[in-house]
Order: sequence, then structure tokens, then C-alpha cells
Amino acid sequence: MRVSLINYDNKCYKPGPWLKRIIWHYCNGFIFKTSLFPFNKLKTFLLRLFGAKVGKGVLIKPGVNIKYPWFLQIGDHVWIGEHAWIDNLAKVTIGNNVCISQGTYLLTGNHDYSKPCFDLILKNINIEDGVWIGAKAIVCPGVTCKSHAVLSVGSIATGNLDAYGIYQGNPAVKIRERLINEN
Repeated sequence: MRVSLINYDNKCYKPGPWLKRIIWHYCNGFIFKTSLFPFNKLKTFLLRLFGAKVGKGVLIKPGVNIKYPWFLQIGDHVWIGEHAWIDNLAKVTIGNNVCISQGTYLLTGNHDYSKPCFDLILKNINIEDGVWIGAKAIVCPGVTCKSHAVLSVGSIATGNLDAYGIYQGNPAVKIRERLINEN
């Protein structure tokens, strides 16, 4: 059997009312994805307006792309760096005091390459308190980054990250423990 994309059908995936998705598409493009609009309070207000749960002290840098805010939960004192992409076709939960560095990609969807129709597969991402996702790193569908884990620059998390573990590579492997000095 061969792949036949002519038979691809994801009609069963209903991420929200079409009008809400269209309005968000333009809001995301004009306010979030642009580097011309640095006003953070309006960004957090709009995320909440569209159904995201957003804590206090959240900083969203310019150029951030968020697929569906109603599938997003962000804790307190979170930093989201320039050009981060939260491709949340499914739920993304971000804990408190998390740093999502520039160019990071949080990916909740994929396709089943073993099916001829290339079926859509969705899995949540959970990023617990104190986690640091390094610049240009990728977190794949279904991954949980446990408390204070670090995913280093350019690394790809295809499986869960242990608490206080530092991960590096493609696929990311644990290279050492994270020690936090209380100075």
C-alpha cells in the first residue's frame, strides 16, 4: 500500500468555531507574530479574551506564533522569547517561572506515517515549574518536561524530561543534573 493524501480527512478535528479561529488568525498575525507590536499587556489580555489561562508577570516577546489560545495554559512569571512557536493543536500547559527561549517550537500534532491517509495524531505537552527550553529547541507531542528540567539549545525532546535533568541532542538525552545555587 502507498500513501494517498487524496484520501486525507481531518474533519473529525474541531479546534473551535470557524469565526473564532479566523478572528484569532488575524489577531495572531497583527499583534503576536509581528515585531512591530511590543505591548505585552495587550497580548496577555487578548490571550485571556480568546480563552487562554494566563498567570501574572507573563512576558511575551515579539514574533511569537500561537495556534489556538483556548488550548493554552500559562503560569506566573513565564518568559516566551522572540519567534517561539506554540503549535498547540492540543493542550499546552506551561507552569510557573518557565523560560521558553527564542525560536523554540512546541509541537502537539503529527501524522501517522504508517497509515495510507496520513492520519492526524494529537498529544498534549506539559511543561512544569522552573523549566528552561533553550533557543531553537523542539518539544514533540506528548512530552512532559518535569520540574526544573533544561532542554539545551537546538535539542529535540521526543520523550519526557526528568526533574532537574539537563538534556541535549537529537533526540535529547540526559547529560547531567541541574544544580541551582541559592546565592
